[in-house]
Amino acid sequence: MHNYLKTDPWNIVEEGFDPQNQRSSESIFSLGNGKMGQRANFEEHYSGKSLQGNYIAGVYYPDKTKVGWWKNGYPEYFAKVLNAPKWIGLDILIDDEQLDLAKCTVLSFKRILNMREGFLYRNFVVKLPSGREIKAEVWRFLSIVRQEVGAIRYSVTPLNFSGKVSVTSSIDGAVKNADSNYDEYFWDVIAHDISADKGFLLSRTRKTEFDVCIGSQIIPFIDGVEIQVSFESIERSDYVGSVFNYPLEKGRELTVCKYASVLSSLYHDKKKLRMNAEKVLEDAVQIGFESLLEEHKKAWIDKWEHSDIIIKGDEAAQQGIRFNIFQLNQTYNGDDERLNVGPKGFTGEKYGGSTYWDTEAYCLPFFLCTASFRVSRNLLIYRYKHLEKAIQNAHKLGFKDGAALFPMVTMNGEECHNEWEITFEEIHRNGAIAYAIYNYIRHTGDKEYLSEYGLEVLIGISRFWMQRVNFSSEKNKYVMLGVTGPNEYENNVNNNWYTNTIAVWTLKYTLKAIDFVRDAHPDKYSKIIKQCAFSENSETKDWQEIIQNMYFPFDEASGIFIQQDGYMDKVQMRTDELEPSERPINQHWSWDRILRSCFIKQADVLQGIYLFEDQYDTQTIIRNFDFYESRTVHESSLSPCTHAILAARIGKMEKAYQLYLRTSRLDLDDYNNEVHEGLHITSMAGTWMSVVEGFGGKRVRDDKLVLNPQIPDKWESYSFKINFRKSLLKITVSSGEVRIQNESDIAAELLIYGQHFSLSGNKDLSVNRKELAYK
Repeated sequence: MHNYLKTDPWNIVEEGFDPQNQRSSESIFSLGNGKMGQRANFEEHYSGKSLQGNYIAGVYYPDKTKVGWWKNGYPEYFAKVLNAPKWIGLDILIDDEQLDLAKCTVLSFKRILNMREGFLYRNFVVKLPSGREIKAEVWRFLSIVRQEVGAIRYSVTPLNFSGKVSVTSSIDGAVKNADSNYDEYFWDVIAHDISADKGFLLSRTRKTEFDVCIGSQIIPFIDGVEIQVSFESIERSDYVGSVFNYPLEKGRELTVCKYASVLSSLYHDKKKLRMNAEKVLEDAVQIGFESLLEEHKKAWIDKWEHSDIIIKGDEAAQQGIRFNIFQLNQTYNGDDERLNVGPKGFTGEKYGGSTYWDTEAYCLPFFLCTASFRVSRNLLIYRYKHLEKAIQNAHKLGFKDGAALFPMVTMNGEECHNEWEITFEEIHRNGAIAYAIYNYIRHTGDKEYLSEYGLEVLIGISRFWMQRVNFSSEKNKYVMLGVTGPNEYENNVNNNWYTNTIAVWTLKYTLKAIDFVRDAHPDKYSKIIKQCAFSENSETKDWQEIIQNMYFPFDEASGIFIQQDGYMDKVQMRTDELEPSERPINQHWSWDRILRSCFIKQADVLQGIYLFEDQYDTQTIIRNFDFYESRTVHESSLSPCTHAILAARIGKMEKAYQLYLRTSRLDLDDYNNEVHEGLHITSMAGTWMSVVEGFGGKRVRDDKLVLNPQIPDKWESYSFKINFRKSLLKITVSSGEVRIQNESDIAAELLIYGQHFSLSGNKDLSVNRKELAYK
């Protein structure tokens, strides 16, 4: 754990400059607007360790797979969100001496990520090797109103000298991914031009041929008044720059406003890309920095109005949850069904920036309750549009007749992950996608989704499960062999309890979906079964047989579900028996030792109990929680939130609170020593779940919203909002009261501590916790 940041409810604050923290800060202070993102790299030249990162949504490169040896079925490439041409460059020379914080004496330094208003601010005072001292202030934001616009305001003031200041504004196309498998460039610069203060660079990705045009323009000011200067142009094959010099007097402030337009062929005709980039840039310059920033701030405040969680009495907890919500809202806005949520978002390159099962398992619940239903619907449609590719993925592995295996990692629906034990064995992701359809419908009431999109996906997934199991004569049951569950510290196991559980649930749910669509939309049903070549009688008969005869490992003596066959053969230890110096074990142990140990990377059995909680009584949940949580090292960012929710469910509030802090401050405190690689965006949704589903006890049962709120001892109160079936509800919990405010015109049916309430539109309801909570 490494905490060098100040605690503040609305800001992330770094005071003092330590080069050892720079790459971590570049991740933590990242900005994004759903269409592009930028790590918190310095605008001025920096010769220290840095991971340059400017990323554009939906633009990717198929980097050829790099493996020790090839196996049939391996994907040919790994899809990567690209480090795009760098537009933020503003190099500063003071009398030909370069401003470089790696080579200066830093006298003061502060960096602030303003989460409420969505901008990055930095100020510093440095002494150059010559002894000259300068003060600088920098503002930066990526507009969430005009999502192809970024803007910077950079000010420098000489403190103990007068001299010539030279400013170079640049767009640099000579970029490559740090995670390039073969150390190659993924871009070709196909056109560029520069004229005085304005430049453009048009780049094209190799193989996929996405075009991106970046334009930039700078306007200089002295003490707030625009000035006229002479510009010199720099033009190379992959670089354009505008340079001006100015004799700056001691104490006077030189400010440069830099505007950028970032456009891709995902949204523009390639032939018009350069022209459109110029138009977007001209509009931004005409509006001006202050007005652009003001409309951006207002839009962010509106986002917070719908998604904020307010915690009183615990500033660290408050900062943690807002940081996570802020990054989620920076990463995805739901406007485009072709886009999804990568595990690092726009903050780094690890995992390729591609889509994982994390979206369906963790992100969907957040967007379901905090945004328009269109947002979560688009996340589901993303998968529907990849159904044919999922069928092709399954076919490559030997499955047939329309069986679908959705990819572990993808950009376009094609599997592109090359670790066999994860890619082809971690098949529980299919179940997560099926569960997401169910989760969406029970929250929104949008059953029509099944007839429009959902049923085809469910049929494809159920066909896969039917073909993936086999009948064991020895057990007289159906079994599933050679899988990896959510716990990736166990590979190639037989009868993973969670995988078997989600497979059977999917088959059951698909049967219900078939009944609904057949009865409610017979014409659409006929079209679907024809399109899928679905033999209802024979296929559903096979599914029923599997449902009734699936094998689930169970330990009679302890009364727990066994994670998979053979787990109890391992030497059983608790995590508190590990030496602290050996944790995290994935950074200290060999992979062989990890696989032979009983230690669990993330919730596995508990993941299933979380999803299907209603099927288990409290004592069953307690037994399994106590056994598995004590063996879980939480070295997956997705782990603590599930445990926190279940801990709250069984009354272990102190444990739930500890796990909440771990998930909410995972990146801020760098629990796993890896934040320099980027943030854990998808697990951030788990932080929201920890509060709303954990402490808030939010569930959905029988078309009603269920709330069983509890409150950690350290908190005075907390509140959150839920969009449930078009009712917008604000829930506030204190030690003595639960208050629900219906901020919409739509009535809501609620179960609070097991008691039914009907809350009319624009009405409030207060419940005494001491009277109801403990009945």
